[in-house]
Amino acid sequence: MISEKTISRLTNYQTLLRQQQSMGTSHIFSHQLADLARVTPAQVRRDLMVIGYSGNPRTGYHVGDLQESLMQFFAFSTGIPTVLVGVGSLGRALLSYFMTGRSNIRILAAFDTDPVKTGRSISGCRVHPMTRLRETVADLTVTCGLITVPGTEAQKVVDALIASGIHGFVNFAPVRLKVPPTVFVENLDVTSSIEKAAFFARSYSLKTQEEQTHE
Repeated sequence: MISEKTISRLTNYQTLLRQQQSMGTSHIFSHQLADLARVTPAQVRRDLMVIGYSGNPRTGYHVGDLQESLMQFFAFSTGIPTVLVGVGSLGRALLSYFMTGRSNIRILAAFDTDPVKTGRSISGCRVHPMTRLRETVADLTVTCGLITVPGTEAQKVVDALIASGIHGFVNFAPVRLKVPPTVFVENLDVTSSIEKAAFFARSYSLKTQEEQTHE
């Protein structure tokens, strides 16, 4: 079983390679990718051995080929089929971003309880009522679910999505969800992340001020 940390690094490499390709970079060495990912060159080489990819000592890694190998490893060559539940401000922002084709994430359907939002398309994605979640997901081959509902509704939503056959989730609600061992949840609490960033920003600022005072 590949560790979660290794998978996180591999997905990060994929993002960095996509950025490099957009800037016209055709080849990249392990030390260059390591600098971008903030890991060691040895770590990059070990991680890429997991997917059976090795570079050329003279030219490094071919950016396009390595991206393709990563997509095949993750089985994402045709995109990641996803559904989104909760078309509030955050849900709309995610739809606006992902429906433009900026990544390999394909949101096939969205769901909400608000009748004003259902039955229409937002950013090109059809919004269905929650009462049609199971039958709609059953008609689609979905890998992941994005949960952007209030915390009070999140557990009920993930339960319904699991019952529909989905085993991977990104949870934006500020609660920890109870799921079976066969289900993976990535929690992204934006408020907590901002609070943590603000705390360390203040700490580093005070440290810098103290160092300048002692100079």
